[in-house]
Amino acid sequence: MFFAACLMSATAMAQTDDPVIMTVNGKPVPRSEFEYSFNKNNSEGVIDKKNVEEYVDLFINYKLKVEAALDAKYDTLQSFKDEFTQYRDQQVRPAFVTDEDVEAEARKIYDQTVERIGPDGLIQTAHILIRANQQAPQEEWDAAKVRIDSIYKALKDGADFSELAKKVSQDPGSARQGGLLPFVQHGQFVKEYEDAAFALQPGEMSGIVQSPFGYHIILMKERKMLEPFEEHHDAILRFIEQRNMRDQIATQKIEKIVKETGKTEAQLLDEKTAELSAKDDEMKYLVQEYHDGLLLYEISNQLVWDKAAKDEAGLEQYFKKHKKNYMWDEPRFKGMAYHVKVQEDVQAVKDCVKKLAFDKWAEALRSTFNADSVIRIRVEKGIFKKGDNALVDSIVFKKDTTVNHLKDYPIDAVHGKILKKGPEDYTDVRGLVVADYQEQLEKEWVADLRRKYTWTVNKDILQTVNKH
Repeated sequence: MFFAACLMSATAMAQTDDPVIMTVNGKPVPRSEFEYSFNKNNSEGVIDKKNVEEYVDLFINYKLKVEAALDAKYDTLQSFKDEFTQYRDQQVRPAFVTDEDVEAEARKIYDQTVERIGPDGLIQTAHILIRANQQAPQEEWDAAKVRIDSIYKALKDGADFSELAKKVSQDPGSARQGGLLPFVQHGQFVKEYEDAAFALQPGEMSGIVQSPFGYHIILMKERKMLEPFEEHHDAILRFIEQRNMRDQIATQKIEKIVKETGKTEAQLLDEKTAELSAKDDEMKYLVQEYHDGLLLYEISNQLVWDKAAKDEAGLEQYFKKHKKNYMWDEPRFKGMAYHVKVQEDVQAVKDCVKKLAFDKWAEALRSTFNADSVIRIRVEKGIFKKGDNALVDSIVFKKDTTVNHLKDYPIDAVHGKILKKGPEDYTDVRGLVVADYQEQLEKEWVADLRRKYTWTVNKDILQTVNKH
């Protein structure tokens, strides 16, 4: 009985470790999920921070939208499934890779390097090069040969190889180092150079060696085998991280498990996600956040963002109803500042757009004046306030300002009208109207969701957020 009582008590305690902070559409939300979202969205650097009470409404709205998206079956769309799975897998795949796997890959890289190097090991040489282009006439090769012969004689007579390389070698990179090249293995030099270099012992100097680059004199500096694995261990691990080889290791590991178990890769990733989520709330809520965020984006785009941007009738109606919100403190010029090569085009531009709606001007001007390779006019079209455009300031607003004339377009002109109090229609302030209309649709949608779905908040548990 005592053991059973203790077990029941422990179970009861475990159940309250993460109490339900709210219920949305009948689904319980644990305190840990709310805390994850609250802390992430109110971390250092966030400008518009909220306290817990302020954040509750935002979180409920978020959850309600997700419920609406699930009800609308956005999660069954193949585009959603593909994008979510791709993100989820990016988070989960690294978990298949253990430290032992990375160590094994490092050892594999080392062993493959030793095999590539082969029994001849690594060599470090210095050289003096007199260049001759492979396609150069024989005269150029002959001149290079005369010069390398004199250098070779100087070396034979006791000249210092390093100092001479700095002065005369035509390989700038190595010349600065006295002709010194890095350690290499077989296959990293052209054949002519390699054959001569690997035949030398430390301290030995070659004769004159001809390669496709010209003439070389080679000095063997050092020969060695690759150092033990332990000496390269840390560098190989850095190489693995820099090349993002963990993903490659994960792929190999998953393929191996698939062969051994007969499960599909998708099954393995699903199982690993469940395993990680059970152990780590951070991972669980990160994956859930992306899942719900994708749903939220899809439904919000459908019902608010894209809808508002494309609903021309709705935008026009909203603008008319709230026109006073878009009044200006000072007049604007609705038109264009333009620059032409010849005087006749000043009037031709005006005639071109005379009967057209403002949003049709740009295409009409382009097709009429700039359709071929000859650019006849330069135009800046828009709604200008004082200070936006020097030419408009000068001609329209009569300001004393300097106008910088465009090269090859000596004639400046403007065309349009002054709007004294505010925009003529919503297209004049389309960006502002779209943003405001989206905000209205958002509020109406949230209000509908709050009527449609049930939700409750446990205020006692709310008081314990980040305090337990």
